[in-house]
Amino acid sequence: MVIMLLVSFLVLFVTGLARGLAYANISAVENMPANYFVVQADADHAFRRSQLSDKELAAAQSVVGAANATTLAVQTTTITADDADVKADITIFAVDMTGMLAPIVVQGDPIANDSQGSAIVDSKLEQSGVTIGSTIRDQASGMGWKVAGFVNDSSYSHTPVVYITQADWQTMKGGAVQDGAGEQAAPYNVIALKASSAQAAEITGKLDHVETITQKQAIASIPGYSAEQNSLLMMIVFLFVIAAFVLAVFFYVITIQKTSQFGILKAMGTKMSYLAWSVVGQVMILSVGSLAISLLLTFGMTMSLPDTMPFQLEGSTMILTSVLFIGMSLLGSLISVARVAKVDALEAIGRAGA
Repeated sequence: MVIMLLVSFLVLFVTGLARGLAYANISAVENMPANYFVVQADADHAFRRSQLSDKELAAAQSVVGAANATTLAVQTTTITADDADVKADITIFAVDMTGMLAPIVVQGDPIANDSQGSAIVDSKLEQSGVTIGSTIRDQASGMGWKVAGFVNDSSYSHTPVVYITQADWQTMKGGAVQDGAGEQAAPYNVIALKASSAQAAEITGKLDHVETITQKQAIASIPGYSAEQNSLLMMIVFLFVIAAFVLAVFFYVITIQKTSQFGILKAMGTKMSYLAWSVVGQVMILSVGSLAISLLLTFGMTMSLPDTMPFQLEGSTMILTSVLFIGMSLLGSLISVARVAKVDALEAIGRAGA
């Protein structure tokens, strides 16, 4: 039971760490109310490689309505704080502050679209010394924004997100750019949509050189996300496989040690189905008991982990992990059941008599 406890605790902890790392990477996109995104077809679903204009926005809004299509501009940069010793990598999100991507402020005040030089930032920057009223400055452009408020759980590619207005985005990009036929507004990267699958397909059909992707596809294209999660998933799978082998071997050894008892029970007329359920029942009791204790240990460790360590274990994740662990344990017990089925009663009794 101690071995099962340690194995199940390790599986749960690594699973929570994998989910925490994933959430720290994608929370800004995962928490968006949008379910589709319009990007350039040759951008490989990556936000920062895509560039769109008002033409694509008008086409998208004609299909889903103005309230269900809004622009998003994305840029990764480094900021400093005028009143604190801070230098941090961040991702800028330029959004419509009245649209569906507007940040939900948990501390401080929201900002309006006509507010210049103000920003809403992820609360992780507060741990670096940034406070409400601090002025953060982009090292690349030299622009500064006064922090008006904080949001929770808004990270992109493991960097905190800073929300600015679309007007400040235009100013940061130089106001206007030349496209060969005159001046136009500085481009943005994607269009976020609340749409049905039919509407998403209609938008793609209306426009050339664009693609409408789902939220899951957008998340999978965030830099580093897929490679990181695939590595952690492989670790978790190997943990389950190793756990199954370890538990199967232990129960098999115990079964061999009780060969004589099983033979005597068979000689007394005990049905094989009863013996099989007896073995499976013992495995179930030990699995559930050790899993319950490991869940308590995991919760206790979660309470003591520092805030800087990404760890997240949701109810659905715990249930899935627990079911898989119990399933692997029961699968390993089938080897022991097969061994019991092969026990010869006369041979076992003779061995017991000797």
